[in-house]
Amino acid sequence: MHRAFFVLSLLAMISASPEAFAIETAAPQQDNIKGLWLTTEYPSIVARAGETTTIKMKLQNYDLPPQPVALSIEGAPADWKTILLGGNMPVSAAMPATNGSVPLTLRVDVPANTQAGTEHLIVHAQSGNARSDLPIDITTGQELASQLSIKTALPSLNGTPTTSFDYQFTVSNEGDKNLVVKLAAQAPPNFQMVFTEAYGNQELSSVPIDAGKNKELKVKVTPPADVTAGDYAVSVRASAEGTAADAKMQMIISGVPKLTLASADERLNTYAEAGKVTPIKLVVQNTGSAPASDVEMSASPPTGWKVTFQPDKISAVAPNQKRDVEALLVPSAQAIAGDYMTTFSANATGDVSSADFRITVGTSTLWGIVGIGIIATAVLMLVGAVVRFGRR
Repeated sequence: MHRAFFVLSLLAMISASPEAFAIETAAPQQDNIKGLWLTTEYPSIVARAGETTTIKMKLQNYDLPPQPVALSIEGAPADWKTILLGGNMPVSAAMPATNGSVPLTLRVDVPANTQAGTEHLIVHAQSGNARSDLPIDITTGQELASQLSIKTALPSLNGTPTTSFDYQFTVSNEGDKNLVVKLAAQAPPNFQMVFTEAYGNQELSSVPIDAGKNKELKVKVTPPADVTAGDYAVSVRASAEGTAADAKMQMIISGVPKLTLASADERLNTYAEAGKVTPIKLVVQNTGSAPASDVEMSASPPTGWKVTFQPDKISAVAPNQKRDVEALLVPSAQAIAGDYMTTFSANATGDVSSADFRITVGTSTLWGIVGIGIIATAVLMLVGAVVRFGRR
């Protein structure tokens, strides 16, 4: 009785909501594809008179046993040369495996005197009762205008006056004709520009680029040594057969200080007396493109010597500016007469400059007088001794 009640309840629920208890069934199978099929991605193309055109295709075997498939071409004009290639060799038959395919290439040589129009070719594939026909339309008298484009990888670069800026860019030939592309560049005066391949060092002025292909190139820009800080524009041009493409780049050069240290009279030698102050006039100049900040003066004199500077520190030296500095040199009081070397230096944030000076040291006149007196005394004592002992 319980079982009968359960069955009646289940039937009542199904009647009330049949979709809730629908039984999932397998989707109906699609019709099986069987036979031979010739296919291509581009069944209608434009060809240039006097050139060779190739069309890639594929012969597919669906559920047929492997067997030779005869291949032929129909509809080409008498003066056109057509041939089917398999593995880069002329073929007249192919044998794809069951559910496999064979790649083929149709090569068409269009005569140079071909008039504008469209030719309808048909490629046949047949094996027994299995057959496939592939229509192909080839239109002549239409050609793509030559077209170039340039794409830069990094159009803006930063550096200093000593930096060589390398801009990489790609030139694309978007036409249907191979081109020899000329390269040109424009930059501010005295900037040097050299074209090379992106991963080579050979300098270039032109480069061949096949139709539909591109070439990765590089232009190296070297600014002059005296360039000032600022933003500079650089442009490159690719041109060929009435078409051209341009690309603009930016060069941001940050300035750097460059110090020079010299004497005011351009002499690198002076005379000094032992133990006495000798002033030496110096000139600190900034020939760079940015201010030299916190310039400190220093010296490397012989042991026992003293050097002070007035001033000993300069807060800033602007580009192309000169500042006067006086070095007060005091040789050691015990210095022996002769030549000595002393190095003066100007040290700034980012640069340093030094100059070597030859210092000729002489003793003071006082010591000369004392020396003469000592010698005279010795001579008198010697004479007195000779006179005294000579009488005996």
